[in-house]
Amino acid sequence: MRDPFLIRLHDLLTQIYPDHDPAELSQAVQHAFWPEGTARRKRPRTPSNNLWSERDCMVITYGNSIRDGQHKPLDLLRDFLTRHLKGVINGVHILPFFPFTSDDGFAVTDYRTVNPTLGDWPDIQRIAKQFKLMSDLVLNHVSSQSTWFNEYRQGHEPYDKFFFEASPEDDLSEVVRPRTHPLLREVNTANGTRHVWCTFSHDQVDLDFRNPEVLLEFLRVTRLHIDNGVRIVRLDAVAFIWKEIGTKSIHMPQTHAIVRLMRLLADFAQEPVILLTETNVPNAENLSYFGNRNEAHAVYNFSLPPLLLHAMLSGSAKYLNRWQATMPPAQLGCAYLNFSASHDGIGMRPAEGILPPAETEQVIDCVKAHGGLVSMRSLPNGGQSPYELNITFFDALKGTMKGQDDLQIDRFLAAQSIVMALEGIPAFYIHVLLATSNDLAGVEKTGLNRAINRHRWDYPALNAELSDPQSTQSRVLTEMKRRISIRGRQPAFHPNATQFTLQLDDRIFGIWRQSLERDQSIFALHNVSDETVEIDPVSINLIDGHDWYDLLTGEVIHTHGQKIQLAPYQCRWISNHL
Repeated sequence: MRDPFLIRLHDLLTQIYPDHDPAELSQAVQHAFWPEGTARRKRPRTPSNNLWSERDCMVITYGNSIRDGQHKPLDLLRDFLTRHLKGVINGVHILPFFPFTSDDGFAVTDYRTVNPTLGDWPDIQRIAKQFKLMSDLVLNHVSSQSTWFNEYRQGHEPYDKFFFEASPEDDLSEVVRPRTHPLLREVNTANGTRHVWCTFSHDQVDLDFRNPEVLLEFLRVTRLHIDNGVRIVRLDAVAFIWKEIGTKSIHMPQTHAIVRLMRLLADFAQEPVILLTETNVPNAENLSYFGNRNEAHAVYNFSLPPLLLHAMLSGSAKYLNRWQATMPPAQLGCAYLNFSASHDGIGMRPAEGILPPAETEQVIDCVKAHGGLVSMRSLPNGGQSPYELNITFFDALKGTMKGQDDLQIDRFLAAQSIVMALEGIPAFYIHVLLATSNDLAGVEKTGLNRAINRHRWDYPALNAELSDPQSTQSRVLTEMKRRISIRGRQPAFHPNATQFTLQLDDRIFGIWRQSLERDQSIFALHNVSDETVEIDPVSINLIDGHDWYDLLTGEVIHTHGQKIQLAPYQCRWISNHL
């Protein structure tokens, strides 16, 4: 019987590289991902929901988000994780921890080395032994000062064919752009003047995946990371990796085929490797990376942050409810990664077609009033539109469209409780957990909008804040940990547990979750307004004669004679099990 793995690999390589010998490429792929001394599984992991559970929760952080000027930042990060989050959060995404030249790590110079200012591979391994570790595979581009690009400029093989070239005369008008700078950068090489493609910045030069050697190199890098303890591989900016002149050069068929190839390798890996695609694009485009249960294991729920922000600022969950009601459940063996904010800010493209332009403008005005900034992208017609909002999520909720008030912490915790309750795996940027304010000094120092949400905490000062029960950081982290812990004990909050969106008062975002075993139900109700709201138990179908409890307060919820009251920004997780 022919090996089904080889049949599938042969088919994918034929789709991606029709002009190359698939048998030869197949051998090269296997040797890159399973070098001598390693072997693949005889049978693939079948799609299931056993890769994660309700206990899974992640923190997203830079390797040096915490510093003290004396110790290695990765050692400080491990101390913070074990001291403050152990037993509550079991996964950590350390943003690019490699040597780099710009974009806080996303212009990589060497994928095989840990940035020496952070630590070394043993430091990464120690964290990986205690937490599920996610790393970035920055596969669309490398630093213009990397060895790869320097070798390209000198015309040395194989790097002379590693980068995507185009001509200023080419028709690039349809290319989807996430930035406003010119797409092409002129460079002098040993082979003459060339124009290289730069999707994100002129320091981040796009690779040419039409050359299979580029793919093979990244498979070798992926294997290195897996061998050092990485179990979740984040495919950064994967939507852009395949380009063709005269097209939009995003979501190309070959891109999806490459993701399917990487999923095939992950399914046959001895280690439990999860692929997460990072595609900050409109909702339907983002969901396409699930494929037919054969691409990403998980995708970011990119529409959630801007819609969640709108709900909290407007006091209405109308658009959040409408969007959630149309979201398909993740397929078997797949999951959403839910978050409110990331290191990049709050992307606005995923709200396109969901949030009306007038509502978007109101959100932008509010964010600016709270000290935030707006980053733009270029449109094919020569215009510009908002690409992302740069602000910490905590400061974004200083007030509402009515103005600032004293309900910031309550409003913020309500937003994060929605992230916890939704179908999927919750992930919290470290500055969400720590209620960090806008780093305006960082913006002034770097000239980069994104620096506003990339504060570096002084560890002694942070510990002092966390030891003071009255500080904002202590109050927020303590309550976040309490709610995350409650969530982790509820089978109905399994990432793939059944979910229905409740049609209630627009001031309430409500969902019903039911455990996979159907023995627990939770009605998760979240007041997104600064007003007290009452809900009739009949309207959410609380079964009469059963005991119902608010998991967040321990309060018994009666099904007769009284309304369920939610104070401003109060959340209630009403369950048939306490």
